[in-house]
Amino acid sequence: MLKHLRAPRSHALAAAIGLTLVSAAAFAQDAAPATAAPAEGEAKTLDALMVTAQRKVERAKDVPVALTTVDREKLHVLGSGGGDIRFLSGRLPSLNIESSFGRAFPRFYIRGLGNTDFDLNASQPVSLVYDDIVLENPLLKGFPVFDLENVELLRGPQGTLFGRNTPAGVVKFESAKPTRELEGYGQVSYGTYGTTNFEGAVSGPLGANWSGRASAMFQRRDDWVDNTNLNARTNQKLEGYDESALRLQLQYDGSDTFHALFNVHARRLNGTARLFRAQLFKKGTNDLFDGFDEEKVGIDGRNFQHLKTFGASARLSWDLSNELTLYSITGYETADSLSRGDIDGGVGAMFLPGGSTPVGIPFTAESADGLPDHRQITQEFRLESNYSGPLNWQAGLFYFDEDITVDSLNYDTLAGGVQAGHAQQKQRNKAWAAFGSLEYAVTDRFKLRGGLRYTQDKKDFSASVLQSAPFGAPVSGPFKVTTDVDDVSWDISGVFQATDDINLYARVAKGFRAPSIQGRLLFQTPPQPSVADAEKVISYEAGLKADLWDKRARLGFALFRYTVDNQQLNAVGGALNQTILVNADKTLGQGFEIDLDAYLTDNLMVTFGASYNDTEIQDKNLFVAPCGGGCTVTDPIVVRNGQTLAAIDGNSLPQAPKWVYNVTARYSLPLANGNEFYVYTDWAYRSEVNFFLYESKEFRGKALLEGGLRVGYQWDNGRYDVALYGRNILDEVRAVGGIDFNNLVGFVNDPRIVGVEFKASF
Repeated sequence: MLKHLRAPRSHALAAAIGLTLVSAAAFAQDAAPATAAPAEGEAKTLDALMVTAQRKVERAKDVPVALTTVDREKLHVLGSGGGDIRFLSGRLPSLNIESSFGRAFPRFYIRGLGNTDFDLNASQPVSLVYDDIVLENPLLKGFPVFDLENVELLRGPQGTLFGRNTPAGVVKFESAKPTRELEGYGQVSYGTYGTTNFEGAVSGPLGANWSGRASAMFQRRDDWVDNTNLNARTNQKLEGYDESALRLQLQYDGSDTFHALFNVHARRLNGTARLFRAQLFKKGTNDLFDGFDEEKVGIDGRNFQHLKTFGASARLSWDLSNELTLYSITGYETADSLSRGDIDGGVGAMFLPGGSTPVGIPFTAESADGLPDHRQITQEFRLESNYSGPLNWQAGLFYFDEDITVDSLNYDTLAGGVQAGHAQQKQRNKAWAAFGSLEYAVTDRFKLRGGLRYTQDKKDFSASVLQSAPFGAPVSGPFKVTTDVDDVSWDISGVFQATDDINLYARVAKGFRAPSIQGRLLFQTPPQPSVADAEKVISYEAGLKADLWDKRARLGFALFRYTVDNQQLNAVGGALNQTILVNADKTLGQGFEIDLDAYLTDNLMVTFGASYNDTEIQDKNLFVAPCGGGCTVTDPIVVRNGQTLAAIDGNSLPQAPKWVYNVTARYSLPLANGNEFYVYTDWAYRSEVNFFLYESKEFRGKALLEGGLRVGYQWDNGRYDVALYGRNILDEVRAVGGIDFNNLVGFVNDPRIVGVEFKASF
């Protein structure tokens, strides 16, 4: 089933680095004083991993789904350098996250399936669920990661139990809950470029029947990139931000049969939008231009980003009997944003790379995308059984209602940045679903599960050109589109307990994503919205989950293969500079994933993850416009109706690395009075990625290896912690995305950050 498994030298290098770190830490453990070792018979073991992947608490071993969890300490370490939700990219098998909007608009990919569309009403095949609420709009999916219990990554279609649009999988976040005991923590850090992080929470009782939790975070970074254009209309320094978020929870726990958890949360982000760099790539290669300096850029357009989100939810449950529980989950979300940037990444119509001869840019581009009006309402009712016999079930209803307005604005950079184009999209999306699942214990060692979901989804869309852009569409519209579809999704799986420590499972699942509509009309002549029909996924998966070495290690392994019919893809670029939606006849994906957690010694904890994803677009009749000039296209070229097109049959999906590796190692040296010295290192590697549907020598991201290191000291039984940390400690600089505006525009990853942090708990 799998092919091309031989890893090139760069993959071996990534694995070797991880193994070297582990070996070094093991040597340090062997060299530690004898008093550091636990007493005989007290070897550390891993507790049973509990998850809610099937909407109820159960052992991960018993769940027939490939999943990975991230605990609180790992989340804390990964985010210590001020990173947003993208710090999870590559830290879990088969997961990639990228953004052309910076911190505001993350795009998720699982097993290669994702959506590169940068429109503010774009749908994604990866669903993000935060405290049981589906966050549909991409701007909602960047909500900060703080004060969480854990994160669960569920790979493969999950539609029979979760929200909507989950053909690739689900990333599930669960906040830390209110407690009946007074507790809390506060942490503050400071690092390179003035990177300042604060995070804290207070939790405790609020009378006899209530408890509450208040959590907050603040992150800030100074502007650290100098704009070498002294006549710029934007700031002379760029790439800074300040972001804050708040979460308030109120829990009712005064009844044995009724429970309630209320949640209010908000986010505010201000700073630089994604910084684009003209002529980033050397012609004919994906090398950065000679003399590239990540701390310098030359642009003349304005650059800023503002985002506010607010949400509230109510999670209620009633124990109707000892065997039945009814759940109600109500959610409300809203977002307001405006992001403006110099998209051509240069000055005027020229770019001066490293002081050499000026390079011409075909045209200037300065634009903004805004979300002036948005709201999302969701409601779910779910009934769950808890029988003592072999049969149990869940059944429910789900409702989704989203109303959104998107502004697309163009500016004339050479005329002082005056507005020179405005298009607007409006979309109302209503969907409802009925779902259910059954679980039957055939024997004490063999369980079967099956799920079914009926979905009805309707979109009413209109788009208008309110102000014509130069060389663009005239004032026109509204152009109206309506889609109305229904679908039946399903899954069937089995778990077999081969031994007391090893479970085998297999799963077949069908996923569904409703049609998408896009109306970026400013430069489309004649203006016309594009529509991508519904896509459907059939996924096959088999694997094992095992406890090893007397529960000192835990292993997960999965093989998978999937097919996507009518996959929704986003085609950008070409001489006409258009962005349109298309459907590919079929896409194939296959690969494997490994998860390993292990105590190599009592003081050395190691995790390792790896995945191989081979994706292929199969459509001999699908052609897209490549870059209109500048890049070196490697796909076959045809000319149809006077337009140059590239054949993409056989290409891999964009932003879909074949290889992902990650490793962490935590070595602790226990000291007197419950104190501890520790070293924590983490590494993530992903292989090359293609930025667009067509392939070219320039728009292909090189392999990326990023590492972190944390050296700390804890005292008073872990209540206090002081640490030195580093993120991207090798200072790897790589292009992680591009904009196909015919001038080899790209953007790079975050810089190396080094800092110090203090944390106190009570």
